[in-house]
Amino acid sequence: MKLGSLFDGSGGFPLGGIIAGMTPVWSSEIEPFPIRVTEKRLPQMKHYGDVSKISGADLEPVDIITFGSPCQDMSVAGKRAGLDGARSGLFFQAVRIIKEMRAKYGKPRYAVWENVRGALSSAGGEDFRRVLEELCRVKDDAVDVPRPPKGKWQSAGRVMGDGYSIAWRVLDAQYWGVPQRRKRIYLVADFDGDSAGKILFESEGVSGHSEKMQSAWQDFARTARNSAGETGWGKEVLNDQGGSPACNQGGMLVLFDNHREDARYTGPCDASPTITSHLGTGGLNAPLVVTDYKSPPVVNADWRVRMITPLECARLQGFPDWWTDCLTDSEPSDAEVRKWQGIFAEWCDINGKKHKTPAQVRKWLQTEPNDAVKYKMWGNGVALPCVVFALAGIAWAAGEDL
Repeated sequence: MKLGSLFDGSGGFPLGGIIAGMTPVWSSEIEPFPIRVTEKRLPQMKHYGDVSKISGADLEPVDIITFGSPCQDMSVAGKRAGLDGARSGLFFQAVRIIKEMRAKYGKPRYAVWENVRGALSSAGGEDFRRVLEELCRVKDDAVDVPRPPKGKWQSAGRVMGDGYSIAWRVLDAQYWGVPQRRKRIYLVADFDGDSAGKILFESEGVSGHSEKMQSAWQDFARTARNSAGETGWGKEVLNDQGGSPACNQGGMLVLFDNHREDARYTGPCDASPTITSHLGTGGLNAPLVVTDYKSPPVVNADWRVRMITPLECARLQGFPDWWTDCLTDSEPSDAEVRKWQGIFAEWCDINGKKHKTPAQVRKWLQTEPNDAVKYKMWGNGVALPCVVFALAGIAWAAGEDL
């Protein structure tokens, strides 16, 4: 099965697709650093920029389109401008691309949308109703999706139409193999069948299916074992500083939610706070980790409190340690510099920034990326095991249809 990824970010959906046995063929992203990462790690994948400039009819047809469209306007942590906000409104561009591709090729059959849990309650539930309605209208222009009983959307549900289906489910990453509290909506649309509910609610219980996919992800994670540590659950997840791991005898991570605004913190807890794109860039919610402590866990001279590192963020998202390594190019060609100048120009135009000169781009390519861009990418990214679960469910359902 072929996969296309919109709002690609850290490359989690293409990577999850590979683990689930799929082939990623193209992606769309405007942030230079994530593009730099995925070009290095997934060189077989074609890269496109601004989704508003892409036509689905001009892209290579794929079986699945994934999109974690910007969520800031629907997050409970933001001002909640909703689906009509400048960033979250990009959701409609993804739907347009899906419609254009289906009009020309009859594909994709499937779509996967990932977003913050706040999307269920944004605008009093109206935004999520519109999400469901717009996706239903990929197949049925006349459909109207009603508001839920009492105006409140549940954390899981499904819509069954004439020849199509949509299902959604809130997945918390801490229960899918990584020590991070990260609740996200995973919505699956099957535009040509009734399998959406099976994918999210039944595939997990199929004998051997979940075990096989979890094993595939764990095998992938073990490739990081020879670097600074091991991806996923384990005593080395938060140990990028040397010394004792950030765990006690029971494997419980001792972390704190640190709010700079009022010096408030909570802890210890059994999973880290959710990492955000503002981590390390002045955000108000920066998880801190405690290392080298003794039992019982009381404050003493042996404790060291520090912010988690970008490498630990990668592990908290379920990615291998080396995902952002070895990106520098000591002697970039003139053609490479011109290409990246174009990538930066698009990003600068969207964000109202001044264009970069060839000399600035060349230096950027030659320099190790700073921590700030890594924090931003990981904070905006997806938890890889949750992605693998959703995509593996599609692969299973598609195989069942054969």
